[in-house]
Amino acid sequence: MQFRRFAVIIALLSVSPLSAQDANIPGPTLCRGNYHSEADAVEQLSRMASTYSNLAQWQDRATAIREQILTGAKLMPLPDRTPLKAIIHKKRDYSGYSVESAAFEARPGFYVYGNLYRPLGKEGPFPAVLCPHGHAQGPAGGRLRPDQQNRCATLARMGAVVFSYDMIGFGESLHHGWNHQHKQTLTLQTWGSIRAIDFVQSLKDVDDQRIGVTGCSGGGTQTFLLTAVDDRVTASVPVVMVSAHFFGGCHCESGMPIHKTAKLETNNAEIAALAAPRPQLLVSVGGDWTKNTPVVEYPYIRNIYTLYGKNSNVENVHYPGRKHGYQYLKRQAMYPFMVKHLKLDPAGVFDSTTELYDETATTIETPEQMYVFDELRPYPATALQPGAQISL
Repeated sequence: MQFRRFAVIIALLSVSPLSAQDANIPGPTLCRGNYHSEADAVEQLSRMASTYSNLAQWQDRATAIREQILTGAKLMPLPDRTPLKAIIHKKRDYSGYSVESAAFEARPGFYVYGNLYRPLGKEGPFPAVLCPHGHAQGPAGGRLRPDQQNRCATLARMGAVVFSYDMIGFGESLHHGWNHQHKQTLTLQTWGSIRAIDFVQSLKDVDDQRIGVTGCSGGGTQTFLLTAVDDRVTASVPVVMVSAHFFGGCHCESGMPIHKTAKLETNNAEIAALAAPRPQLLVSVGGDWTKNTPVVEYPYIRNIYTLYGKNSNVENVHYPGRKHGYQYLKRQAMYPFMVKHLKLDPAGVFDSTTELYDETATTIETPEQMYVFDELRPYPATALQPGAQISL
């Protein structure tokens, strides 16, 4: 049944050129949430596939998609890279890794808050891994969640410098009064991720040529958007988010015209394909909008990798019985991919008997421990007020 369904979908992908109706879209269109059906998504992929037949044509299209993303997100041209004025302090040493509280100014007065996880007992320079988070709410949501701490600490124990950072209105950003409904959220989060690469590359113990990124849900969107627009990303793992029919349920994902204009239509599956030929792992499940990944999104993306002769660089791990999230099993799929492509050292973490990566050495911290600003390091008077319009 799986092979029969695959054959039907591949057949659909080989027909249906761009229609005149779609070619005459009057202006930018917001593709929000379940913008179209699963069947329409397959037809859209077919229309997009008809626009190129070789690598040069795909690269032309990829350039146009990147420009549309940046233009729609109001990041074209890219803003000036103003001084980061990074703050790194409150170092805590644990079993095989350390944690520091860290922040930088993505724009003057606008802070990106996070935690910096570093290996202990290993020699660098180390690869860096960015860990954006999803939309889990609450005072201990976002980067403060135990599952995110497990992910970051385990990667650090294997030799990665890991930066885990807040979306606007989550974690410490929420603590300081920012609201995720800020009108510039998509713009600022995309720019914040670009500047996060600048930040980790400014660290003396980081290898600039090995930069990974992985996130789930909304963090998965940040993962593939960052990888699409910044070629410094060398390996990416978007988790439970790459879908051709679902465009993201939050305005930080689909609230700006990055997907469809009068000149070009695209979707998140094709945006994820802009990672090619760099290594990419798609993690998908049967319990959300990534349920079709093995037979819809993954074949489309793999075909683009094939144009580069690098189809082995893209992988899909699918859990048909699992639901949305970045739970233990999905982290177990991500770890070996990062070990392979970022040249991590799994000794002492990978258990050859169970063939699992041990997370039990993680010390789960409280939000107060993780915050950058506290009584000893007061919130800067120069910081912009929550809700301020940021000049780009």
